[in-house]
Amino acid sequence: MSYQSINPNDGKTLKSFEHFSPAQLETSLATAARCFQTWKHTSYQQRAAIMTRAAALLRAQVDDFARLATLEMGKRLGEARAEVIFSADILQYYADHAEDFLKPVTLHPKIGEAHMESSPLGVLFCVEPWNFPYYQLARVAGPQLMAGNVVVVKHAACVPQCAIAFEKLWIEAGAPAGAYTNLLITHEQSGTIIDDPRIKGVALTGSVAAGRTVAARAGQNLKKTSMELGGSDAFIVLEDADMDLTIPWAVWGRMYNGGQTCCAAKRFIVLDAVADVFLEKFSAALSRLIPGDPMDESTTHGPLSSEEALLQLIKQVDSAVEHGATLVMGGKRLDRPGAFMGITILTDIAPDNPAFRDEFFGPVVSFYRVKDEAAAIALANDSDFGLGGSVFTRDLERGKRLASQIDTGMMFINNIDWSDAALPFGGIKYSGYGRELGNMGIQEFVNKKMVRIAQQNAPV
Repeated sequence: MSYQSINPNDGKTLKSFEHFSPAQLETSLATAARCFQTWKHTSYQQRAAIMTRAAALLRAQVDDFARLATLEMGKRLGEARAEVIFSADILQYYADHAEDFLKPVTLHPKIGEAHMESSPLGVLFCVEPWNFPYYQLARVAGPQLMAGNVVVVKHAACVPQCAIAFEKLWIEAGAPAGAYTNLLITHEQSGTIIDDPRIKGVALTGSVAAGRTVAARAGQNLKKTSMELGGSDAFIVLEDADMDLTIPWAVWGRMYNGGQTCCAAKRFIVLDAVADVFLEKFSAALSRLIPGDPMDESTTHGPLSSEEALLQLIKQVDSAVEHGATLVMGGKRLDRPGAFMGITILTDIAPDNPAFRDEFFGPVVSFYRVKDEAAAIALANDSDFGLGGSVFTRDLERGKRLASQIDTGMMFINNIDWSDAALPFGGIKYSGYGRELGNMGIQEFVNKKMVRIAQQNAPV
């Protein structure tokens, strides 16, 4: 199948793009490999100048980039603008900090002196998803280009115009040919790329199934990988939570990006003392959201990314109910054109229900009531995923103690705000491994070389 832009608001096909031929793919890889030979020798100042121009172009053209995201995957326009600005922030962050992050680190051996130095690995293959069509690209391009690597990117097949626009951004910013390359390729061609000796590392954000396949192929080639694979994050509400603070975060945490976020709040775990009050207020707030055209600024509930995504979500909800879950609200597609799902709340989800383990990638709430804090911790950790999570309480020390007991890569207390370039992003268990953003994000694909100087005689 070719790459296709289909507007999920009305189901109309916007544009189609053919896959790269073998010759086009070879040209792209050869250009990237040649580029690395010069790019790795450019100074941090030279790289930063290009990065800064790219960030400035994103900000100057924010409406153009945002409209493409809204057209291709249905993101509400205001959220699309925010994503573009955050992407610019990420690029600027690495332009400002990369040299300091990668400076030599002095070691202290018993004899002589030593240091660790960082150098780029080479051409990296990045496989990225549709749900954040620019942010996902920025969080690999920013650190890796500043580290001296070059990237070739397979973006999701449903956002080709966003992918092409982001590649054009680098050309306009003055990056050399091959520094950032968009690839319109098949899954089979992806395997060929991973096998190619010119590729030195692989970064993927996507499903668990995709992660298994790509990591296995890279492992056969002994290539470094990072994997960000989704989640089923717990949103824990303790009995002393401030409901005026908590409910808006609950709505945002479940409904931001149409609920199509790896680190979205998905499992709402509420202490019994406040469970009824929380559910009543949460349901009322969700009911006030207005479905409509994501281009319309007044819309507060947009479509899912595709008809396929909608049908998958309905299938999951139907299965949950068949296995004993209670449907509090929603559960069906909305009676209007486009891939619109009614906001859904499920309760009474038993451990043997498939919904207990599933990740719902859309506006579906899984609600659990528990008797105490210990039960909340146990339930939060009873998940195959370990990306993020949050806890709401007026007692910050209690919140920190609880956060330390949750098995995830990220925890948030009285918020779910991951949108800061300085904060490392990533998880454990089925949510993957490795980190993006922050200082850790630029360290994933660099060679850490130890250099030792010592005037001493060889052992005899």
